[in-house]
Amino acid sequence: MRVAALYDVHGNLPALDAVLAGVPDDAAIVVGGDVAAGLFPAETLERLRALGDRVHWLRGNADRELTPGEEGLAPAQMLDWVRTQLSDEQIAFLHGLPPSVTLDVDGVGRVLFVHATPRNDVDIFTERTPEERVAPSFAGVDADLVVCGHTHTQFEREIAGLRVLNAGSVGMAYEDAPGAYWALVGPDVQHRRSTFEPRESDYPDEWPSASRDEAVSHFETLAVGS
Repeated sequence: MRVAALYDVHGNLPALDAVLAGVPDDAAIVVGGDVAAGLFPAETLERLRALGDRVHWLRGNADRELTPGEEGLAPAQMLDWVRTQLSDEQIAFLHGLPPSVTLDVDGVGRVLFVHATPRNDVDIFTERTPEERVAPSFAGVDADLVVCGHTHTQFEREIAGLRVLNAGSVGMAYEDAPGAYWALVGPDVQHRRSTFEPRESDYPDEWPSASRDEAVSHFETLAVGS
């Protein structure tokens, strides 16, 4: 098995379509959370659900926070609008997703897929976060590779003796080159970027954007242990 890791799609249907066009036919797909909270919520969710058993799902903080009463990090104005675009069944589907997925991947071994860290779906860390601050979030993990997302920047590093990959963001990438960022895992790790043409949406606010350095510098002020 090899796996396409698609994280933080954020309802960006044109970005998702561009990525799916580049995913090899023999690859499974892991949707790594925060799939619908964005520009085309229902259309994006249903595009992925139509792929059936090929997709392995896990829940991100924004998926969870669409259920009223859940606390977290996603902007309230985004969540309020997205709720108007989704059915109760779709919101319940997203809330009911598991927090992690573990798969055996050819050439890589046992791979743990989580949204933010193995500890929870909101911990923030970047390639700059000192290891001693983020290591507790990975304590006790038994895996050859941990794949995460959440901060919308693509990188790879070692934490507490574990190989850790941030797959990047399909729909809201904070990178210097525009595009949809994802990863193909197995038999090695490939960082991928797909180009796409944005489409207008009824989303009522300006779509967030930042350079890589701006995003990482901001996230470092919020990182675990800071």
